[in-house]
Amino acid sequence: MRLATIRLEGRELAGIVCPAGVVPVEALNAYKGTAWKTELYGLICAGQLPGLTAWYNAGGKEELCTIPGLVPAQDVVFGPLYRNPPRIFGIGLNYVDHAGDLGENAPVGFPGSFYKPASCIVGPEDEIHIPALPEAQKTTGEAELGIILSKPCKFIGEEHWQDYIAGYTTILDMTEESILRQNPRFLTIVKGFDTFFSFGPQLVTPDEVPDVLALEVQTVHNGEIHAKNTVSNMTHKPARLISLISHMQGWLPGDVLSTGTPRAVHIQDGDTIECRIYGPDGFAMEPLVNPVVDLKLHPEKQS
Repeated sequence: MRLATIRLEGRELAGIVCPAGVVPVEALNAYKGTAWKTELYGLICAGQLPGLTAWYNAGGKEELCTIPGLVPAQDVVFGPLYRNPPRIFGIGLNYVDHAGDLGENAPVGFPGSFYKPASCIVGPEDEIHIPALPEAQKTTGEAELGIILSKPCKFIGEEHWQDYIAGYTTILDMTEESILRQNPRFLTIVKGFDTFFSFGPQLVTPDEVPDVLALEVQTVHNGEIHAKNTVSNMTHKPARLISLISHMQGWLPGDVLSTGTPRAVHIQDGDTIECRIYGPDGFAMEPLVNPVVDLKLHPEKQS
């Protein structure tokens, strides 16, 4: 099953994706007399995704496009999956190729890591803003596989990591690299600018992703593939990341793990940047696309 958050009449509502468009969960409730939460974060925290997935796989998939209230595909406007995850946990330099871009070695004992504030979040097609600070001379964008946690957990083994996953998504993570090069201790600053984290448009439930390690993540710049790599080539693979962090601080429902990029790309005013993720047998996630605006060139947007 694939879920999304769509903007509808001034609200951001969870919906289920079908070939004809997106069915808001509130429309499903009205039609079926159910009481699913109508925002995606609420669905996750209430533990309702497994039940909704079971309904979908037991015939709901075929029924969806007949439900009144469907938003046609051409009218769908996606938002970020949700606005206030408890934590956004980022992994840095997780592919050897990306570490080489920054003249560093890929961390092997523990992963390179950082937090991002929820205030960074934007959704598909929202503008990514290059900071107005004169020191901000090289902002980079990074396509990543995102993993969404489904329930509280601590001290889990690597063999059980998928028992705690709500699903997967596409992510664009930005870094103000020119400031970072002044001092690596500036990492929190350079990761925390407004608009520096885009995620969505879809959450793909685990039953649709039989082999996470076979997924290919692509950083796409102005329509051209800048870099690509498969999850199997990560230094710290998802099982290791989920288990390790569960031993350090545990996980909460709705936590977002951004697993690292195959390579960053320098983004400038007027560019577009995308995250595309593909897998075997024709599997593909809906691409995440964002335009880029340099606030130094557009002071009218500095508000």
